[in-house]
Amino acid sequence: MNGVIEREEVERIVLNFAIEAQKQIPINLQKPRKRVIVISGPTGCGKTAFSLKLAKEIGGEIISADSMQIYRGMDIGTAKATLKERELIPHHLLDIRDISENYSVVDFYYEARQCCEEIHKRGNVPIVTGGSGFYLHSFLYGPPSGPPSLPELRKTLEAELEEKGAEFLYEKLMQLDVQYARSITKHDKQKIVRALEILTLTGKKVSHLSWKGRHKPRNYDFRCWFLYRPKEHLYRRIEHRCEKMIEDGLLEEVERLEKKGLLQNSSASQAIGYRQALDYLRTPRTKEDFQKFLEEFKKSSRRYAKRQFTWFRQEPLFQWLDLDLHDLEVAGEMVRRDYEMGI
Repeated sequence: MNGVIEREEVERIVLNFAIEAQKQIPINLQKPRKRVIVISGPTGCGKTAFSLKLAKEIGGEIISADSMQIYRGMDIGTAKATLKERELIPHHLLDIRDISENYSVVDFYYEARQCCEEIHKRGNVPIVTGGSGFYLHSFLYGPPSGPPSLPELRKTLEAELEEKGAEFLYEKLMQLDVQYARSITKHDKQKIVRALEILTLTGKKVSHLSWKGRHKPRNYDFRCWFLYRPKEHLYRRIEHRCEKMIEDGLLEEVERLEKKGLLQNSSASQAIGYRQALDYLRTPRTKEDFQKFLEEFKKSSRRYAKRQFTWFRQEPLFQWLDLDLHDLEVAGEMVRRDYEMGI
C-alpha cells in the first residue's frame, strides 16, 4: 500500500511540476513561429544572384522589397529579375502597379505579409530581398505611425516646394529632424513634404515616430542578413553596373516611361538612374552632357550604397555577411543552416 501511495504522490508531484514548467515556457516556444529569410545589402553587392541561388536550393519564393520594382516598365534601372529568372523561381511584388499609380510603404507592408502567408501555405520559404532600409524596417516592425494628411497644409508645403525647391525644404528638415533627413536625400520630394507635414501637425520628429514603441517582431521568426563587399570593390561593381544599364537601354526605357507619365510620379521620377537620365534627355546630348550624366549616375549610386551601410548598422536583427570573404556556396550554406536551426 505504501508503495502505491508513494507512486501516486510522485506522479502528482511530477504532473504539477510539468504544469508549472509549461506555464513558464514563452508563448513563442510553445508555438514555433514560421521563419522568413530577409536578404538586404547595398546596391550592386550581388543580392539578386545570391537570392536566386538560395531559393533554388531551399524551395524559396522571392518577395521584392524594392519600392521601384513594383512599377511596370521600370526594369533596367531597377535591376529587376528577368523573365527567365522569374520562370525558374516564383517572384512577388514585381510589376504590380502602373507608373501613374501611387504606392506606399503601408501598401508594401500588408502585401508583403500576405505573400509570406501564401508562400508558407504552399510549404515554401519566403525570401524577402531588397535594399530599401525604410521598406524592410517597416516590414519587420510595422508601418510607420503618423497623423493623416491635412489637404490645406499639404497644398501649402507643395506650393513652397514648387516656389523654393526641394533643397530649401530639405535644409529645413535637416534643422528640425536631422536623423530622418539623413536617411533620405534632398531629391525625395514626397518624403520631405510628408516629414514636414508630420512635424507641423504633431510637433514630433519623424524619426521618433518611426521607431517609437518598436520591439523585436513576434509573429514571424525573421532570419535577416546584410550582404556586403568592401567599399573599394563594391564601388567598382556599382560603376560597372551603371555602364551596363546604359548599354542595355536605360535611356530608351526612361523615354518610354516619360510618355506614360513618369514625371507625374514624384517617387519614380526621382529614383537613381531615372532622375539623371531625365536631366540628360533635356540637354543637347553632347558628349560632355553624356559624360556628366554618367558621372552623376555613378556618384548617386555610390552615395546610395553609403547610406545603406549607415542605415543597416542601426538594424539589430541583421547579421552581416562579406561576399568577398565567403563565396556564394559558403555564404548560402551559412544562411541555409541559420534558417534550418534558427540559432
